[in-house]
Parts: sequence; structure tokens; C-alpha cells
Amino acid sequence: MIKNIILDLGGVIINIDYQLTIKAFEALGIVNANKFYSQQQQTNLFDLLETGKISEAGFRNEIRKFSGKNLSDNDIDTAWNAMLLDFPPKRMETLKRLKSQYKTFLLSNTNAIHFKAYTETLIKNFGKNNLSDYFHKEYYSHLIFRRKPHPETFRFVLNDQNILPEETLFIDDSEQHIRGAKSVNLQTHLLVNETLENYLKSSKIL
Repeated sequence: MIKNIILDLGGVIINIDYQLTIKAFEALGIVNANKFYSQQQQTNLFDLLETGKISEAGFRNEIRKFSGKNLSDNDIDTAWNAMLLDFPPKRMETLKRLKSQYKTFLLSNTNAIHFKAYTETLIKNFGKNNLSDYFHKEYYSHLIFRRKPHPETFRFVLNDQNILPEETLFIDDSEQHIRGAKSVNLQTHLLVNETLENYLKSSKIL
């Protein structure tokens, strides 16, 4: 019996395209940007940013060092945010319905620069300055200082909410995150080649 649902953000709720950021980094003169950053493998710099262990300014300075170019803050932020696309209105309505029937939580590997960017999108398109209308609570890696797929990250959410893993479904689009969730006995679903709303309907969760 599923009572609780934990959702990823990028690729599950907000549409993303990692290749756009890779191409944008390349356009700034960063050689081998596909190796420098990808969904599957990130350098330690991005891990530090996502766990709040390096500041936005520190991140930008490291990008400048790596590129060997005097890039502006805006150049770096625009390239880094290029992967962020849209929040489909139908999906946001689905989240509201989901919240009315289950305890729902957001668990996202994210960072302060992305957070600002998609908050601006929320304000512009939905008149919301956060996602609290759609979840009972949100957990952002750069604010809780831990990230997926580490088991301790999932335990942190479970303990904070005092919920049982066997009663909790975790939905993500990354295999490594699913493996981490399974290690603490969460029920899981890897969202691939389908939308969140279609999965919830086909599985009779909604």
C-alpha cells in the first residue's frame, strides 16, 4: 500500500535537456564539455555545488579557471541553466491531484543557480514563487547538504517525515538514484520514455 510518494524534479517534473548545457559550455570555449559535465558523470565541482559546499561565486570562478577565459557571471549562469526547459501545465495539475491523495515530497539534486532560474519560471508561468502548493515538503540537495544516490539522503527524508520505506514510492529518471533508493527498501519506478502523468494513470496510482 503506497501512502507516500517522493519525486525527482529534473526529467520528472521539469523538462530538461542536458545536451543544451553541454553545447552552451562548448560555445563558451570549454573543450570536451561533454566529459566536463554529463548526467551520468559529474566532476567534483558540480557535486560540491549541489551539496552547498561551494558558493555560486566559487563555482563561477572554477568554471573560469577550467575554461581559461574571463567569462561573465551571466555567461556562465546562462550556459549552466540552458538545460532547464519548462513545467508542463498538465503535469503541475497532476501534482496537485497527487498531493490531495498521498503525502508527496520533492527530492532534488539541485543548486542555488538552478533554483533561482526555475523559480523565475514558476513565477512567470504559474504565479508561484515555490513548489509548496504541489508538495507537502521539498528537499533540495544544496539546502540539506546531501544528494542522491547516497542512501543517507533517502534515510534523511524518511526519518524527517517519520514514514516507512515500504509504504513509499520513489520516482526518478536516473538509474543510479533508483539503486540508491532500493538500498533503503523504498519502492521505486524508473521514469524512462514516459511522462509522469501517463505513468501515474497506467499504474492506477491516480
